[in-house]
Amino acid sequence: MKPKNEDEIAQETNESKALAGDGIDRRNFLQCMAWAGTGLVWSLVAGVPTSKLLADTGSSAPGKKKTVADFSFVQISDSHIGFNKAANQNVTGTLQKAIDKINAVHPGMKQPEFMIHTGDITQSSKASEFDTAAQVIKGAKAGEVFYVPGEHDFSLDDGALYMQRYGKGTQGTGWYSHDYKGVHFVGLNNCVQVDAMGNLGADQLAWLKADLGGQSASTPVVVFAHIPLWMVYEKWGWGTQDGATALGYLKRFGSVTVLNGHIHQVVQKVEGNVSFHTAMSTAFPQPAPGAAPGPGPMAVPAAKLQSVLGVTNVKVVRGHNHLAVVDSSLAEMA
Repeated sequence: MKPKNEDEIAQETNESKALAGDGIDRRNFLQCMAWAGTGLVWSLVAGVPTSKLLADTGSSAPGKKKTVADFSFVQISDSHIGFNKAANQNVTGTLQKAIDKINAVHPGMKQPEFMIHTGDITQSSKASEFDTAAQVIKGAKAGEVFYVPGEHDFSLDDGALYMQRYGKGTQGTGWYSHDYKGVHFVGLNNCVQVDAMGNLGADQLAWLKADLGGQSASTPVVVFAHIPLWMVYEKWGWGTQDGATALGYLKRFGSVTVLNGHIHQVVQKVEGNVSFHTAMSTAFPQPAPGAAPGPGPMAVPAAKLQSVLGVTNVKVVRGHNHLAVVDSSLAEMA
């Protein structure tokens, strides 16, 4: 894959802005999608995305010194422990495969310093499901794990078990922020109201505005939540109804990365200074927007399953106003 020129990047950026609501352009949408297994590294520089093949990331141009990342972290999502239907009858096994992949660091690379789980840890909010997920995830060599809830973790029991396990020190129904090596991380809960699409609500938005108000505009910000903050596909509830308000608070920052799950496939969009990225599931894929009567677990041939499940690694480089995002499928694990 050859690098994109400025005109191609501008065209794709403009196309990505036309994806909202019912007027989605299917061809352009598919051009902006990166399904599991494609192995692309995405970097955001001054709001412009560039990409190269994952196989090329280990080399540098002759005469150029390699840039060493200050730190990296890993994102997993939608493990759905407790799910046992045709799309995947061993979600614990595929979650374990994801953890094994995280632990299999290539020579010369640093281990991720922490992990983010963007929700739907469980299928039914049962204690046994949370226990199983915790048992598997604790095997990751990735330091602390930061969670936000998915609707499967939260709505079935109003979040009682989730908050008991992961809500300590958080605000409201589980939102919080923390700083790490100069980057401001914000975890949100947009799963409390899921009638048609996600919602943050007035209390959380007020907290977010105040939280971001104390940050310098030059501070890189990473926001993570379960449901995409932008409207991927309204008919299926794949978006956050009041997400535009939250995104308005982020406009003054030079570098913003928004990480989500929920839709079980990689979709990327850049709008101004904000790079949006949804992650693959470790459990099962879902159809592309509008490609089926509705969302839900999608069965694929057993030999293909691990190619549509995976993890995301995010690299933060000191002195560079971008984050590099690498998606890799479970099938790519050596």
